[in-house]
Amino acid sequence: MVIRVDPSSEATVQAFADYQRVQQGLAERTVYNSTFVVRQFLAWRARTGAGDLEHLRPEESGDFVLHEARRLKPRGMPFVASTVRSFVRFLFVAGITDSDLSGAVPSVKTSRFGALPTAVEPEVLRVLLDSCKRSRAVGLRDRAILLLMSRLGLRASEIARMRLDDVDWRAGELEVRGKGARRDRLPLPHDVGSAIASYLRSGRPPSLSRAVFLQVRGAPVGMSRNAVVLVSRTASRRAGITVVGGHRLRHSAASQLLRSGSTIREVGQVLRQDDSTATAIYAKVDRVALSSVARPWSEGRPR
Repeated sequence: MVIRVDPSSEATVQAFADYQRVQQGLAERTVYNSTFVVRQFLAWRARTGAGDLEHLRPEESGDFVLHEARRLKPRGMPFVASTVRSFVRFLFVAGITDSDLSGAVPSVKTSRFGALPTAVEPEVLRVLLDSCKRSRAVGLRDRAILLLMSRLGLRASEIARMRLDDVDWRAGELEVRGKGARRDRLPLPHDVGSAIASYLRSGRPPSLSRAVFLQVRGAPVGMSRNAVVLVSRTASRRAGITVVGGHRLRHSAASQLLRSGSTIREVGQVLRQDDSTATAIYAKVDRVALSSVARPWSEGRPR
């Protein structure tokens, strides 16, 4: 496949974004972050006096990755390196460069299992939920969103994409619109379903929008991903506690599943993770299960 694009910088960035959306099926948030990295790369090239992209030199991409490594945290570097590698490969596919220089981009490795996921303690979650006043529309909405995050591990983008038709009340199931047009069906716990129903009956304003959750100010349209992200942060401030982000609530869902006896594979299915190693990190928080298979240490001499 050969893609011909205008070699000017912004046109190339937009073509790369379209390539990620259509050919690679990446989520819009990933495309947004990738184009940000690419623009940083192009701005760096301009500052260093590099020529047009047609004359990209192999060492340039590696030098940029090293430059970014001096100012960014280690956990952000794998994404930077993979994005630059993908962009450089795209330049070859698009016919802008004569050869594929992606092999010149250095690999960045970090430990995927170095840190334990930080789950939200049950009493903290209770305080968060209690901060959502059920007498107010925004309270009913935010409570349902917090339960979707903490009980089913839904991401903010997945909640923002929820449609009224995604809830199968008879079957007690929820269809989740995930990354890359992926769709999964999850069982809908009673407390989560009850919270959604309460919002739909008493909190959701009349609207032509099919989105489940609507913004409370302005026109009654679906919430954006960023608006969903702010729900847990706003609830934290209302409750007077340290900010609890959506990722911690997602970790809480995984940890609760493990405590209730679910396997790592089952946790991965609920969290919709294709890569088993991404789910395996949750085994580190299941200390009860780990202690049952750990051999006791004896300080005495073995007999």
